[in-house]
Amino acid sequence: MTDLQTATEVGPIDYLIVEYPNGKPTGAAMPTLIDLVDRGIIRVLDVALLAKSESGEVSALGLGDLNTQAAIDFAAFIGASSGLLDESDLAEAGKALQPGVTGAVLVYENSWAAPFATALRDAGAQLVANGRVNVDDILATLDQIDQEQEA
Repeated sequence: MTDLQTATEVGPIDYLIVEYPNGKPTGAAMPTLIDLVDRGIIRVLDVALLAKSESGEVSALGLGDLNTQAAIDFAAFIGASSGLLDESDLAEAGKALQPGVTGAVLVYENSWAAPFATALRDAGAQLVANGRVNVDDILATLDQIDQEQEA
């Protein structure tokens, strides 16, 4: 039985897929991720590192496949597995990657929202839609607004 199966409060669960410049993860963002976990904002459920060959073949990576500093930085999350990700999920995630790069998949619970989500479920509410606004789109819109106000 996983932690999710025994939890009384579960927040929304999201995933993200990132690819690293030059195909080489640095681990530089890991302290920020650890901070989010430490503050209870998110709970990491799964982490997987992937490589996509120039021919499009996707394979899982281990710590030994990374440079020393990246391996140290990722070590806190390697092995994090709730069982939500399987081989087909990793193959699907690999489709989002450009050929010849290294990437990562992160599945996380939005722990901050768990009490609210539980209250909604207890009240009989049902989620009927959700989505995410692309940050780059927001920044572009804000830039456009600034330019219009300056004109």
